[in-house]
Amino acid sequence: MHLYLTGSSLTIDDIERVAHDVSVRIDIAEHARERVRASRAAVDRWIDEGRVIYGMTTGFGEFANVAISRDDVERLQENLIISHSAGTGEPLPKEVVRAMMVLRINALAKGYSGIRETTLDALVGMVNAGIVPYIPSQGSVGSSGDLAPLSHLALCLIGRGECLVDGVRTPSAGVLRAHGIEPVRLAAKEGLALINGTQMMCAFGALTVARARRLARTADLAGALSLDALQGTDSAFDDRLHAVRPHPGQRQVAANLRTLLHGSQIRESHRTGDGKVQDAYSLRCMPQVHGASRDAIEYAASVIEREMNSATDNPLIFADDDAHIQGGNFHGQPLALVLDFLAIALAELASISERRTERLVNHALGGLPRFLTREGGLNSGMMIAQYTAAALVSENKVLAHPASVDSIPTSANQEDHNSMGSIAARKLWDVMRNVESVISIEVLCASRGVEMLRPLKSSVHLERALGHVRDRLPFVEHDTVLYHDMELVRTCVANGSLLTSVDPDHSIIL
Repeated sequence: MHLYLTGSSLTIDDIERVAHDVSVRIDIAEHARERVRASRAAVDRWIDEGRVIYGMTTGFGEFANVAISRDDVERLQENLIISHSAGTGEPLPKEVVRAMMVLRINALAKGYSGIRETTLDALVGMVNAGIVPYIPSQGSVGSSGDLAPLSHLALCLIGRGECLVDGVRTPSAGVLRAHGIEPVRLAAKEGLALINGTQMMCAFGALTVARARRLARTADLAGALSLDALQGTDSAFDDRLHAVRPHPGQRQVAANLRTLLHGSQIRESHRTGDGKVQDAYSLRCMPQVHGASRDAIEYAASVIEREMNSATDNPLIFADDDAHIQGGNFHGQPLALVLDFLAIALAELASISERRTERLVNHALGGLPRFLTREGGLNSGMMIAQYTAAALVSENKVLAHPASVDSIPTSANQEDHNSMGSIAARKLWDVMRNVESVISIEVLCASRGVEMLRPLKSSVHLERALGHVRDRLPFVEHDTVLYHDMELVRTCVANGSLLTSVDPDHSIIL
């Protein structure tokens, strides 16, 4: 498959695909190449004319008032990359690095950055060769862009950095040459063009949104399983109720729950005469809670996709107007706010999921055998699985505290307001992974709960989900090594196979 980058048409689905699938080949669309060439021609002309331009013939940040001679223009760019490669901490995940690279290429392909076509092609070659730069995860304050992480990426491009080869840190010059790519010698403006941007935080955001969309649908599936196992009522999902409070996500979730529960023998067995008027909030209010998170996810997606197709470095080159404009498009605030919002929205999916898990394991609340085992005492059943869910939910409460409300000055107070969007992005990634685990625990417990109501069957759709779980994890009454079971189900949730088992053509769960 080929993905042609234009600078303006990249989607979250594109980014997820190329981040995980090294067989996807990328290239620059020809009309984008024309803009890149025009932008570079303007930079070369201005250098020849001796214009004073920030970051090309001056120093950076606080050194913006220091003139750089024409003889030192190339050295300036290399020094920028070397000095700014100051990250620390664990390396970024491989898929995040690949997403960063494609996002940076796409931004440069817009034709406002003044980069040479040959330099851009070297970056494209790195992606197509499956080269993964070693990029420490910490060190960005998210306002002159993700300077440190993107500098480590550029350091690889110039042959001074490291790559991960089979998990081993390896000098990048040799890795590049082994794939037929000559390390780049940077020209005027190119170092700045490579590192001014929001691509680390944007990569985290795009990949999280892709997983969050699946996770929101899986939360509906898990909630429907729990409601049936707890012999709850579906009356709260009546469309008439939601039509008079028409938040899109709320109405969508209610429709999903109606579809998933339709035809359940368990529900029919107590539809009349069971004396139940209404369920607890964690069951009854799934449309309102899950729906609010869905709406937040889609809002975040709209901001992130807009950012993915934006020019975010400084200065920007407007070749048609023979103009260069200094500004602040690298500032991460638009992303920082939505990444924090997205973390909060995802944390809520876990919060309500854990409450359903508690009802499943607590006989006093749900009526099922205590901790979902018939030989309680000898067996502990799912007791500690709920502990784990509770621990992750509490951890998310800390991680969901917004990073974007903080700022600390840098560059001798020249850069006196910073977004902390990179910190928001890394926290969001952890929250998302925690939510996947919490919902997996609910699926595991709800599956046990439904099995304990046999011979009654759930709906056709929910029985498919149960079958997918049971193919990997047969139902047993005795204790098993729980973390193995939890990991098996978590894999099905994270890779989307649980959803696909129920909804192979994505038409059932909206």
